[in-house]
Amino acid sequence: MMTEKETWQKIEEFFVEHFDTEKNPTIETMLFLIGVQELGSGKQKFSKDDKLNLLHIAVCRLLEPFGYYKFTDYDAEGWPQYETLENLPELKVNEQSILMKKAIIQYFVDEELL
Repeated sequence: MMTEKETWQKIEEFFVEHFDTEKNPTIETMLFLIGVQELGSGKQKFSKDDKLNLLHIAVCRLLEPFGYYKFTDYDAEGWPQYETLENLPELKVNEQSILMKKAIIQYFVDEELL
C-alpha cells in the first residue's frame, strides 16, 4: 500500500506523462484537466469563462464523495451540473490545498487511474 505522499507523486507523474505538464503540476492545472475529462469533450479551445467553469466542474466532482455536491444532470450544451448539498467550511489556503489533494487522490482511486 502506497503512502499518501507516494500516491501524490504518482499522480504528478500521471499528469506529466499523459498531459505533458510541468514536472510538479499545480493543483489548478490538475483541476483544469480533470474538468476537461469530466466534460468529456476532448482537446479544444476554451474561453476564459469556460476555463473557470471547468475548474468549477472539477471541484464539484472532486468534492462530491465528501458530501459537498451532487451531480444532477447535463445542461443543453453537455456541461455537468451539480447541486450544493453542504457549504464548504471556511478554510485557510493551506487547508484548501490539503482538501483538494485528498480529493484528487480519491478521484484517482475511484477512477482506477493509478
